[in-house]
Amino acid sequence: MILRDRQNRIVSTLRADGAASVRELAEALSVSESTIRRDLEILDRNGELTRTYGGAVRKPGVAVGKHVMRDAGLTSRVADAAAEMVTGGTVVILDLGPTTPLVARRLHGHDITVVTPNLAVFDELRDDEAVRLVLLGGVVRRGSRGLVGSLAELALGQVNADLVFLSCTGVRANGQVVDDLAVEAPSKQSMIAASDRVVLLAPETNFPGTGALRLCSLADIDVLVTTPGAPGATLALCRNAGGEVVAV
Repeated sequence: MILRDRQNRIVSTLRADGAASVRELAEALSVSESTIRRDLEILDRNGELTRTYGGAVRKPGVAVGKHVMRDAGLTSRVADAAAEMVTGGTVVILDLGPTTPLVARRLHGHDITVVTPNLAVFDELRDDEAVRLVLLGGVVRRGSRGLVGSLAELALGQVNADLVFLSCTGVRANGQVVDDLAVEAPSKQSMIAASDRVVLLAPETNFPGTGALRLCSLADIDVLVTTPGAPGATLALCRNAGGEVVAV
């Protein structure tokens, strides 16, 4: 997400909710708390919000609008469940997407290795000396804050991970897991090939979701982490193929 888009979402959130903490905004936007603090300082100077201790409030007289981050609670619950699967010594791949930086935030202090093309994950964990952090190479996609392309795919060919936390933009009723960004799909498929266990992070809003690029099928997923609103018939496809479904 580019700078101005992120700051627009911060302002929209404050117009809707009246106030928000740095932590809440960081989780909703999948960026570090230090990034949010810098954004709030800029927006405060521009007169678009009022900075407070630990967060910000909307400017007086601004009407309350519709909540633009209604899905933040779902992704936060999925991230909580994912982080609980990680044990000491694990080699973890954290995919591109909005949920994996939230998982990274919950892994601080863990004696693990994290491999990622996600710059938001890197930003979250780079100062944590307990975590061995491997940033894949590739071409920077500023919109999604990720590294993609043949360099990332070649690097993943040298990785043997215990598990990958995989994101997608859609899970179809026929069990196909899809994405809507052609440039990211090959890297995601390389992550699947490099991992012993594949954990799909897909809140109910991803059913059926969007996208036409096939990443894999639910038969390729070891664990599907979702929320209770996901359709039972689709979840049954995962269970029938031997996968575990965790609804949080």
